[in-house]
Amino acid sequence: MKTAELVSFPAREATAFPAGGRRLLIYVVYDRRGDVEQYVPYALEHLREYCDHILVVNNGPLSEQGTAALEPVSDQILVRENRGYDIWGYKDGLDFMGDDIAEYDEVILANDTWFGPVRPFGPVFDRMDSTALHFWGMTDHVRVEPNPFTLDGYLPYHLQSYWLGARRELVQSEEWRSYWRDLPSMDTYSDAVVKHEGTFTEWLVDRGFLGEVAFPAITDKIENHAVLYAEQLMDAGCPTLKRRPFFQWPPFMDHLAVIGRWTLEAAAKYGFPMELIMSDLARNVAPRTLNADAALLSVLPEQDVSYDVAKPLRTVVVCHIFYEEMTAELLDRADTLPGSYDLVVTVPDARKAAAVQAVIDARVTRGSTDVRVVDSNDGRDQSAFLIGCRDLLLGEDYDLLVKIHSKKTPQDASNAARHFKRQQFSNLLNSPGYTANVVALFQQEAGLGLAYPPMVHIGYGTMGHAWWANRPAFVEMCARLGVRVPLDEESPLAPFGSMYFARPQALRVLAREPWEYSEFGGAQAYVDGGLAHVLERMPSYAAGELGYHTRTIANADYLANSYTALDYNLDQMSKTMPESTMHQIEFLRKAGDFGTGSLEDFALMYARLQRPHLEDRTRAFFERTRRMRGIFWRLRHPAQWRGKQ
Repeated sequence: MKTAELVSFPAREATAFPAGGRRLLIYVVYDRRGDVEQYVPYALEHLREYCDHILVVNNGPLSEQGTAALEPVSDQILVRENRGYDIWGYKDGLDFMGDDIAEYDEVILANDTWFGPVRPFGPVFDRMDSTALHFWGMTDHVRVEPNPFTLDGYLPYHLQSYWLGARRELVQSEEWRSYWRDLPSMDTYSDAVVKHEGTFTEWLVDRGFLGEVAFPAITDKIENHAVLYAEQLMDAGCPTLKRRPFFQWPPFMDHLAVIGRWTLEAAAKYGFPMELIMSDLARNVAPRTLNADAALLSVLPEQDVSYDVAKPLRTVVVCHIFYEEMTAELLDRADTLPGSYDLVVTVPDARKAAAVQAVIDARVTRGSTDVRVVDSNDGRDQSAFLIGCRDLLLGEDYDLLVKIHSKKTPQDASNAARHFKRQQFSNLLNSPGYTANVVALFQQEAGLGLAYPPMVHIGYGTMGHAWWANRPAFVEMCARLGVRVPLDEESPLAPFGSMYFARPQALRVLAREPWEYSEFGGAQAYVDGGLAHVLERMPSYAAGELGYHTRTIANADYLANSYTALDYNLDQMSKTMPESTMHQIEFLRKAGDFGTGSLEDFALMYARLQRPHLEDRTRAFFERTRRMRGIFWRLRHPAQWRGKQ
């Protein structure tokens, strides 16, 4: 442990963990729903072998689901007010144990900010138990000067607070008792670091206590090694994988070349159940952020390389057909599916139903067929799916559902509409081999809820704008449906075009709602802010609430066009901006809205960037100027002004 510069003498005598010794675990949990994610009991089950007593401290209310998850893997549960972060959770846990803490030779303070064990706990406990020390941590953080939180002094070298082991000699000391008794309030994350995590190690060492770290920093760079070098730490035997790499701001991870997919592959290689990770992340990370951090884009080949014929999925294709002339084309796409599948077609009237049925009758089908005339075309494929096919979504007959429709987008420019249609179908149902590989994703990942093409951008101004005017209504809809998955800020992760593969179970949040066709009609029938456009953006968020994650899928030919366009466009946009993409984004966010590039817009941007305290005064100046221009115009053109009244 790199603490030579911190030691104050005299040092105290330290001892190894005694044979037959007893260990207490105080484990702090926080979930904004009051639930407990599956990875928590998994960790506690594996810690039971090394801990004689497990006290779980729950920050905030605890739901029935949370209680049921914790009771089998803990000895006691303390539910407390959510204040002071995990640090005050530790304090309240220590206070709760009171004098009983004297029964234990070591106390471990840990929280739920990590997945594990990704590597066995045993070798770590064996090594640390045999070491004479007073306290130990799983990972550490190098000294930082100046302190990034206070911009003054330094942030000391410290053990990271998500895991701290304290031996009897330390826990029974007056210094330990006084430290926790006098612990200051912590109202922000910065407080938790500056007032505890960043200083506790130095405070202990200055008082003669000896500390160690199980997995020391890999480099001497000022970085959070537990987050940025997770793969290397796992290779070294570290049993804890921090959750932060999968919800950290993606441009930051890109800036530091952290590849989340490689981290997940390393955890899978060592046998950690991926469904525990993905279920937690699906519920608690904004889907587009997760898609970027974990690189959840699957580029699939045209040759079947992964489909398991021995494990077929009961599949239904749900197809809404307004343009009946596209029926054969749509059925050809569906026929790229491996094995048998049932077909349910929705149409808005009896005439179209007859035309569609005639095409179906002329073909060889691979399962049952059902042509349904829906009560209204308000909401088009959205209402036909959620109302006309509600039984399919709530039933248990199918493992996989493919939602497609007769897409033409005639309201858009011809080239853009043609590209949008091709982008959708070629990335969903491109060829028998490609489609088999899509289905294989659902065979391999029990928690995969949806798969659909990436956001269309060629021919469309979706980048940075894809919420359009839908976000306020989307927020209201989340409250209505009970969806508490964090929302992406700039653009949602959504199946634009409203076609996708899905597990019916992943859509239950949407299917349970008693929608009515009247909700989809009127002036807001199919415009931004209307129900159809709001629901188009909802599937991944609704699936995430149930613990199902989303993958985007693409074929190599499409990605060649998409990536080269994005690569060139980003290069052009970056030319006049500073440094890396992360710095460019930070600069643009600080500059704020460019508006139309008027003098007022640039003056406000200058104020925000260089003189923030003058922004309000600058805006007020231009407002006065506009008023004065109006007064002068009315004085010079009195007749015209009177005519406008």
